Amino acid sequence: MTDSPFPIPHSRPHAQSPLFVLVAGEASGDLLGAGLIDSLRSRFPDARFAGIGGPKMVAAGLEAWFPAERLAVMGLAEVLRHLPGLLRIRREVRRRTLALRPDAFIGIDAPDFNLALERSLKRAGIRTIHYVSPSIWAWREKRAERIGESADRVLCLFPMEPPVYARHGVDARFVGHPLADAFAMEPDQAAARAALGLAADAPVLAMLPGSRLGEIARLGADFIGAARILATQVPNLHVVVPMANAACRDAFASALAKAGIGNGEWGMVESKAPARGVLTIPDSPFPILVLDGQSHTAMIAADAILLASGTAALEAMLAKRPMVVAYRIARLTYWIVMGLGLLKVDRYSLPNHLAGRDLVPELMQDDCTPEALAAALRGPLLERRIDADLLAEYRRLHERLRGDPDADAAAAVIDA
Repeated sequence: MTDSPFPIPHSRPHAQSPLFVLVAGEASGDLLGAGLIDSLRSRFPDARFAGIGGPKMVAAGLEAWFPAERLAVMGLAEVLRHLPGLLRIRREVRRRTLALRPDAFIGIDAPDFNLALERSLKRAGIRTIHYVSPSIWAWREKRAERIGESADRVLCLFPMEPPVYARHGVDARFVGHPLADAFAMEPDQAAARAALGLAADAPVLAMLPGSRLGEIARLGADFIGAARILATQVPNLHVVVPMANAACRDAFASALAKAGIGNGEWGMVESKAPARGVLTIPDSPFPILVLDGQSHTAMIAADAILLASGTAALEAMLAKRPMVVAYRIARLTYWIVMGLGLLKVDRYSLPNHLAGRDLVPELMQDDCTPEALAAALRGPLLERRIDADLLAEYRRLHERLRGDPDADAAAAVIDA
């Protein structure tokens, strides 16, 4: 990929610096956006960046018009409740973008918010890039044509996606998945345990009940119930729970209290572990550490991982650990999705889809119970090793996802 001269629009004749507007709606988009900003700035040191993003994008230099969490809602029922506010934000972003006439508008994931905005801006003559393809392999391939009406170019994280867009005449490029470079091909479990102050001989379960409050509300009780069952079956079981933010941490504390563990309050761990933000519930029936962030360290340290379906499943695959994937959505959303036949796949998690077979267990909706989750996790926690065939497949998929995402995404933006 080569960089062509960067086109400064005539609508900003006095602009001395390239200007990019970016919109990201959740933690994964914030990470991608921050890397893209850094890479674009390496090419254009005086570039300006504005829009919607999280703390990483702000730290990279984004002028944030709204915080990213304002967009982090999910499910049909939840979106309907927040729709008026989302529409107001979208109108304001459109107004500001049209007034600024940036060199490119880059919508990062958040397709429900970004694609309609991109379509409107593209019709008004703004160059539009959509970064992270929606799951067109799961939700009707024909949507690729509609996405092409919104975006001048789609940046894809998975190698199987550009050929789908090509069938519909849409310009799309695989830029590599940033997580593939964030994990070593051979993760160091001993170092991860030392960082968290975990004993080398203790069975460790990492639990990730989601990065949204709604996910924790729907999955927290089942995850805690599964850990409680496993603690009676796996001697000396330790549970590590990385939390995306303080609000998620407090929501999980409430879920524990409802399950009769603790009173919703945290206590600091007395440990020589170098990791920061390590908390524990006093008088818990089994050792449970709650981390501020540090999800990658927790996954690598674990013998098995219980997680909410989403990007975390890809991270667990790259961490080379056995996993169980669970999910439950609002019942109204589930009825609508299944009743209308909107879901077109039998496999939900990224490892299973990338492999094209049932690589890891998936327990969804009514199948997601404490008993079923515990049964699926018991073997890996007792054996404390990963199956050789599973490990080989993890490594193969890891290699397929490698690239230079930040640099390739920046190049794809500036030569569009």
